[in-house]
Amino acid sequence: MISQIAYTLLFPPNLSLAIGSIGVCLLLMRYFKLASLTMVLAVCWTLAWSMPITSLYAGGWLEKRYSAQAPEKYAVVDAIVVLGGHIQGNRSNWFEPYDKQAVVSRESIAATLYLAGKAPIILLSGGALDGTVSDTASMARNLRQLGIPSEAILQETQSQSTRENAELTDITLQDLEKKQILLVTSALHMPRAMAAFENTSTLAKPAPLPRQIQWRATQENVIFWPHLQTLLASRSIMKEYAGLIMHWQTGLTV
Repeated sequence: MISQIAYTLLFPPNLSLAIGSIGVCLLLMRYFKLASLTMVLAVCWTLAWSMPITSLYAGGWLEKRYSAQAPEKYAVVDAIVVLGGHIQGNRSNWFEPYDKQAVVSRESIAATLYLAGKAPIILLSGGALDGTVSDTASMARNLRQLGIPSEAILQETQSQSTRENAELTDITLQDLEKKQILLVTSALHMPRAMAAFENTSTLAKPAPLPRQIQWRATQENVIFWPHLQTLLASRSIMKEYAGLIMHWQTGLTV
């Protein structure tokens, strides 16, 4: 609960509003220069995160940490683990309109790896973040539609965070006497996910989705011009950095 509140406050417009509120208080206290500086900072913070260039550098650095590979490049392991978490909006490119036909889903990557003989089972991890239906339920349905037999699909439906994904997956795998996995999640989320699995006995090898934060020369938007979708998506980048900073400082991942 606390982490969700913190992530909400880190969303640039929300943080700018908080900084702006401090500026108003300073203005009422007659600290005019400091109040003006604070308000300018609030506006600049949101403006900066609405520009594609900011996401390209900040989010792009995370996505480049682990690169997607062709299925044959991955080693054979004990299981393929797919992490859930707001998977429905997995657009192929942040700076382009959502195209359902162009989406490369986590379960499609897992299915490709399974059909390539990289593991005998697929373990889906993730509880219901919104409503009562977990991400794993929809992913399991999609996997079956992609030709994966039901007996090869396992579900962990209790986790509510990346740390719980890792911990509960580790427990499940220990019960199955399995240790090595290919870990499937978005390229942006992969650094935090790998950090979470460092605290478990599971040996995770990254198998990320293709990068989503990419600028194409044919796109109409200007790289330094404010872009609403970029601003909305900045929440995800801030969340990943916050989780990684917590891991670096405390050894824990949220």
